[in-house]
Amino acid sequence: MAAKTRLSRIRNIGIVAHIDAGKTTVSERIIFYTGRSYKIGEVHNGEAVMDWMPQEQERGITITSAVTTCAWQNHEIHIIDTPGHVDFTIEVERSLRVLDGAAVVFCAVGGVEPQSETVWRQADKYGVPKVAFINKMDRVGADFDLVIAQMHSRFQSIALPVQIPWGREDQFRGVIDLIRQEAIAWDDSTLGEAYRCVPIPEELQSEARSRRDTLIERLAELDDELAEMYLEGTAVANEDLHRVLRQQTLNLSVVPVLCGSALRNKGIQPLLDAIVRYLPSPEDVPPITGTNPRTGEKEARPSSEKEPLAALAFKIIQDEGRKMTYLRLYSGHLQAGEEVYNASRQKKEKIARLLKMHANKRERIERAAAGDIVAVMGLKDAGTGDTLCDEGHPIILEPIEFYEPVISQAIEARTPADQERMSVGLVKLEEEDPTLKVKYEDETAQMVISGMGELHLEIIIDRLRREFHAAVNVGKPRVMYRETITESVEQEAVFNRELGEKKHYGQVRLRMVPAERGGGIRIERAETAGAAPEEYLHAVEDGIREAAASGIISGYPVVDIDVTVLQVPIREGDSTTLGYKIAASSAFRDGCGQAKAVLLEPIMSVDVTTPSEFMGEVIGDINSRHGEVQGITPRGPISEILARVPLKGMFGYSTDLRSATQGRAVFSMKFLQFDKA
Repeated sequence: MAAKTRLSRIRNIGIVAHIDAGKTTVSERIIFYTGRSYKIGEVHNGEAVMDWMPQEQERGITITSAVTTCAWQNHEIHIIDTPGHVDFTIEVERSLRVLDGAAVVFCAVGGVEPQSETVWRQADKYGVPKVAFINKMDRVGADFDLVIAQMHSRFQSIALPVQIPWGREDQFRGVIDLIRQEAIAWDDSTLGEAYRCVPIPEELQSEARSRRDTLIERLAELDDELAEMYLEGTAVANEDLHRVLRQQTLNLSVVPVLCGSALRNKGIQPLLDAIVRYLPSPEDVPPITGTNPRTGEKEARPSSEKEPLAALAFKIIQDEGRKMTYLRLYSGHLQAGEEVYNASRQKKEKIARLLKMHANKRERIERAAAGDIVAVMGLKDAGTGDTLCDEGHPIILEPIEFYEPVISQAIEARTPADQERMSVGLVKLEEEDPTLKVKYEDETAQMVISGMGELHLEIIIDRLRREFHAAVNVGKPRVMYRETITESVEQEAVFNRELGEKKHYGQVRLRMVPAERGGGIRIERAETAGAAPEEYLHAVEDGIREAAASGIISGYPVVDIDVTVLQVPIREGDSTTLGYKIAASSAFRDGCGQAKAVLLEPIMSVDVTTPSEFMGEVIGDINSRHGEVQGITPRGPISEILARVPLKGMFGYSTDLRSATQGRAVFSMKFLQFDKA
């Protein structure tokens, strides 16, 4: 058997979950049992290693993704611990963009919650294979099979248990390994570091055998070789099951499911085994693809040190006032002190330092290669989503998609000195966080920050005060609306003016048609416009998009319009790109005015879990906020209520819900769509 390559022994994985599923607790146990940390950091004590920001330690939640590296069974595991709160979902998005696999953590009581579905779909979007870990098996109300059933009903992948719990709630003792047919028990006196394999208790032997048979049957449906063994009645070896499980996990057909209780130090070592055994190495994933900026052709870069450099900047943070850029290396290698080419900005940049990160702690290294996730100092111009490469072999990788903000808040400095600190801080925070938008409003003479939710903006303001020492006053949160049209229209505009001793002419005719929600601004060219030079057509499209950035009702972005460029007449000697850009902008704005523009407001999907005795009060409160209940799911003594509610109705909801339910209900919400206000 050939020796394993370095790349085959690397795992780049993310720990993702709904908030309060125990994701960071799982991460803390992983770094403890792999020897990366000498003690277990507890979230509830504010001592979690991976939650290193003061705001994270105070609130007991993850806000920013943290990177670390640990070793298990002669494998190098790069881990990104991601936030569970919907306001910080961009951290999950950009992490999954650069990862090869994911461990999805579910709460055995809460099951598949709204953000669980969101992170699962984000992983599917990037083709990321997954293993699942059902946590909190020791909690009252824990139900392993119910969570499995929810996974089957809500996800396309087949959830295949490779373990079942040995007891549950206060009787939870360990897990039953269905493949090896043995029980695993953990030693509490060693904080779960020591564990032993023991025979399956007699009362569980029949169920364990039956569950193993079911596992084999489901895998046999997907693998011909295993199917043949099964039909012939041949005993299936454990290694055959592991092989097929790995293959089908990489194919995104199945998701191996494990269980445990991270807080009680049970179940983590088998999870690490599963990460190594079932999740892909950089060699197992398809080569990264991008575009050659010189030729416009698609190119693929296999994961190899021998290939030209291709690295994606996926995260930027401010480290004591200095910019630090996180990179995923897909091919080639990096050396400290060398120059690299930023293909996205067409600039050369110098790698001052290469760093291996452990949360907020760092270790200097001299070299990094394909498959590595590292931090870099010295990149002045690089932004999130930029591609670093070899100048002789340029490539631009697919950029990271960012979400549009839905809420805004006015902010002002208390003194001129605070103004300077606030301005510097906002520039750095906006560079760090692509979902934060900063805008100065001329009409109100106010600085306005926009983000993904109340908590998001609250954290930004807190960081301004703590990290940049800027004393600021803030206004009440405001909803970020959008604008669109309700009727079709054709509109023409002509620009014919002398600017700077040069005549500029442009003439454009547009057709504007309302599009479906979430359609954005889509621009097509009619055959009648195709005769115009490409540079003028590009100028027309630029003019449309610039005009769409601020509407005619209240200045909000215009969305959901299909625009067709009908005519672009040319006047020899006078036509200019500026003329056509201005004409297109005027035609678009005038067309919006003629087509009965309306405001769209953000609608949120709200999921409330409440004791059933308070269901009437919760539903009544949702109705008073102009919400619409979509469904009610009874789950024993509690009920889950799913509703659509305008964002403007959700301000202060957390306090009101606690008051109405004696603090016993919880909720989560995520952006659903923009709709008519």
